[in-house]
Amino acid sequence: MSQTIATPPSIHLGTEYIGKPVSRVDGPAKVTGAAKYAAEFNVPDLLYGVVVNSPITRGRITNINAAAVLALPGVVQVYSHENVPNLAFFDRNYKDDVAPGGSPFRPLHGDDILFNMQPVALVVAETFELARYGASILEISYEQVDHETDLEKKRDDGYKPGRGKTGWVPPPPPRGNPKEEYRKAPFQHEAEYIHLAQHNNPMEMFATTVEFLGDGKKLRVYDKTQGAYNSQQYIAKVFGLSKDEAHVISKYTGGGFGSGLRPQHQLFMAVLAALELKRSVRVSLTRQQMFSFGHRPHTLQYLKLGADETGALTALHHAALGETSRFEDFTENVVNWSGMTYQCDNVKLDYQLAQIDVHTPIDMRAPGAASSTFALESAMDELAYKAGIDPLEFRLRNYADRDQNLKRDFTSKKLRECYHQGAAKFGWSKRNPKPRSMRDGHMLIGYGVATGVWDAAQQKAAARASLTADGRLTVSSATNDIGTGTYTIMTQIAAETLGLPIGAVTFVLGDTTLPEAPVQGGSWTAASVGTAVQAACRAVGEKVLKLAQKMANSPLKGASFEDVQFVDGQIRLNEDITQSVVIRDVLQATGEEKVEAETSTQPNPVTQLKNSLHAHNAVFVEVCVDEDLGSIHVTRVVNAVAAGRILNPKTARSQVLGSVVWGISMALMEHSVMDHGFGRYMNHNLSEYHIPVSADIHDIDVIFVEEDDDKVNPLGVKGIGEVGFLGVAAAIANAVFNATGKRVRNLPVSLDKLL
Repeated sequence: MSQTIATPPSIHLGTEYIGKPVSRVDGPAKVTGAAKYAAEFNVPDLLYGVVVNSPITRGRITNINAAAVLALPGVVQVYSHENVPNLAFFDRNYKDDVAPGGSPFRPLHGDDILFNMQPVALVVAETFELARYGASILEISYEQVDHETDLEKKRDDGYKPGRGKTGWVPPPPPRGNPKEEYRKAPFQHEAEYIHLAQHNNPMEMFATTVEFLGDGKKLRVYDKTQGAYNSQQYIAKVFGLSKDEAHVISKYTGGGFGSGLRPQHQLFMAVLAALELKRSVRVSLTRQQMFSFGHRPHTLQYLKLGADETGALTALHHAALGETSRFEDFTENVVNWSGMTYQCDNVKLDYQLAQIDVHTPIDMRAPGAASSTFALESAMDELAYKAGIDPLEFRLRNYADRDQNLKRDFTSKKLRECYHQGAAKFGWSKRNPKPRSMRDGHMLIGYGVATGVWDAAQQKAAARASLTADGRLTVSSATNDIGTGTYTIMTQIAAETLGLPIGAVTFVLGDTTLPEAPVQGGSWTAASVGTAVQAACRAVGEKVLKLAQKMANSPLKGASFEDVQFVDGQIRLNEDITQSVVIRDVLQATGEEKVEAETSTQPNPVTQLKNSLHAHNAVFVEVCVDEDLGSIHVTRVVNAVAAGRILNPKTARSQVLGSVVWGISMALMEHSVMDHGFGRYMNHNLSEYHIPVSADIHDIDVIFVEEDDDKVNPLGVKGIGEVGFLGVAAAIANAVFNATGKRVRNLPVSLDKLL
């Protein structure tokens, strides 16, 4: 039976697996090919669908001639708005769990073209090659109208969004008198910071394999997603399916970075074709088609900072304009971070959107904060130079001991320790503040520093634990593992809670028949699902203890759960560990085949209302810039992170290493090049959408600053996937200035901007 329980305080239950560098339990499956991804399930009688995309940006379809395609032997059907059956009518049926405000995009719904590369047809055939060929010869005529894809031209058309996406918080009202205090400030800085659109580009491309089970409308759906339940409820509402008819599975996901939080259009199309044809269908997107949906939005940011003679911030104004589609209001928490990262009593924060003819943007690693941190941390560096203060010292002088946005204390904050430990490891004291003063031959050397802040969130989640008579434990929850190490850390939590060997524990995920979990995003999975796993295992432990107390001559009679520990497959008394019983013997002696428990946990409402919950980091970067060519090499990075309890230093370090690599990519390489004449992203492939390769990555040191937090959640964790990314791009830009004397405020920092 499922029960909702208040999460208990963190307790030590025995064998210590948490905090140990356990290797990935799913590693063997991945390196041997046993791990199957959405496009790898070879179900019987499978058809293949290929998506056709619009070459125009705005207008309407005037004619579709599918005769030549349908005449090809082996082509089964061509779907478009002309022959799609009547589906759900209201917008609410198309809204997924993380949909923003507005009217969600409906694939194949009508003849209107809303953005370039909009999916307009699906060719279904007996083989993938035939479907692809059929898609290439499908004749579609369009009527074009004028489009606008340039955010720069919409500067005067910004508006304050109404209801944004889940998790969006409107900027707080102004505090103090920032305009007057800026006017009086002896040190002032005012500038604009820009980054263009960026696309998520996970290694695994989006695909859905729908297995038609031949029983009415019953489907087994293998989907590339960051939330199996989100995909399930989407197709259930759109196609009128029951949960039993819409069984969604996503055991392995080859990266997501936010792109899989919302169901993408290949899911809709695969389910549509399977239901209509009563056959199993697979629809896979190409790398080029990965640019046909969401992205990090092109964002313009304006900052004004003022400081007094001591270097204390006296005024801060941060305004941002982000792009969104014509049909949804995609929102990000961009400016809010500036109101709580540093101590300042006079703050004004503004956030607006402008509609252009693109697909709705989507969350991309550290959404909002990635944009904000680049701007704020660059501006802080510039003001530090104007005040004649070391940039690290400037940040320490403006250290915020309290969240001024919420007027709350932090549950914990070890950012000051991040600064000190990171600086010592990096050798910040050797920095010469004068630009172009440090060099190695023709290479100019620069040092830069920046700060990052990210939410330490927890969501409602459920988990089930089942202990069998042979001493094996199976724990399950419908969460995902997008490569972060979820399989491993949940196994560690379960093993420690019941004192079992790692090898005796199996964690199962990614299936809508399992207890419900939130989408995997926001760095909240460890806190949310981990807490549920711990609670479910504890509930099993309580049941096993009661059974043990019924055994003849049980040494545990009268003991409460707090009086015992689960260690090495035994239940022992805390006061006398020689008094114990073997867990496996308990079930065998009492005749129980298995002991099960399912629990649902949620955040502590008191903590949520009274405290500010965040992780922090400090990033130190060394760059070498070729004085003649302008080429930039990031030669050293030290990333000091305070993120509560580190469940697994090996997988956590891997997360931060990946974050740093992405930060280098954002700073120096990544941007989606829009040709505004066509309204189309032109570099929609990995040969022209530049990301780092091994030769671009040098020394990266990761420091986990010890941070005990017994308030944030029972496990004391804060999540690591996003905070490690923050500050990297800004630190690189700041280091480039220290090396060259040239300040670049428009990402990426490319060599043409230095020459």
